[in-house]
Amino acid sequence: MQRLFLSIALVGVVGLSVSLVAGAAEKSAPIKVLLIAGDDVAPYHDWREISEKTREVLAGCGRFDVKVCEDPLILESNAALNAYDVLVWTMFHRGTPAMTDMAKTNLVNFVKNGKGFYVQHLGSASFPKWDEFGKLCGRKWVMGTSGHGPRSVFEVKVVKKNHPITEGMANFKIFDELYSKLQGDKDIEVLVSAYSDFSEKEEPLVFTTPYGQGRCVHNALGHDFKSILNPSMAQLICRSVEWAATGKVQ
Repeated sequence: MQRLFLSIALVGVVGLSVSLVAGAAEKSAPIKVLLIAGDDVAPYHDWREISEKTREVLAGCGRFDVKVCEDPLILESNAALNAYDVLVWTMFHRGTPAMTDMAKTNLVNFVKNGKGFYVQHLGSASFPKWDEFGKLCGRKWVMGTSGHGPRSVFEVKVVKKNHPITEGMANFKIFDELYSKLQGDKDIEVLVSAYSDFSEKEEPLVFTTPYGQGRCVHNALGHDFKSILNPSMAQLICRSVEWAATGKVQ
């Protein structure tokens, strides 16, 4: 009887150990991020600084394995793309190099089939004639229509406090450009906003939109390293990218 009891106890311990190891492995598995950078409006946006600081913030979260690519035509390779859980788009693509139909299709299918897309600041101005990119962004910057006042300190309001991205966050102040008059009519869930003197209305600054089975987050903040390294902004970046990739925030 004693031997039987010891055998059962041993099996239980082994089972518990395997469960704990498996749980730890699952918890520690990094979210694979492909950050696409490499173009913007010079000299107003230092695209390399923006991409490097965004990568620095994500790496500092301890939840991501981040790779940076300065050539958007990496999207032509499904094998390369499918190794990632989420795309982080920080570039304003002015057309160098020109995006191919294959790259566009792969980007759309990546998100539509259940993965994540996160776009930041002027990245939403990319591909003005490609309507589907605007749908991924939810709202996008349109040259000659969208705008902002002088860069300044303003209060950012957390308007959706029960979303995983913003849960527990308080309003905060940031030195940044307050993007206004972003264009689009797709349904979006606004998480963060601010009042713009430029448009004289409350403007959505962080919002989500579904796309097929995937999740998209648009963060209109992030003009430079000062904005990106703001503690609340850094928290928004980490949470937004995690949610886009997984649908939850740990």
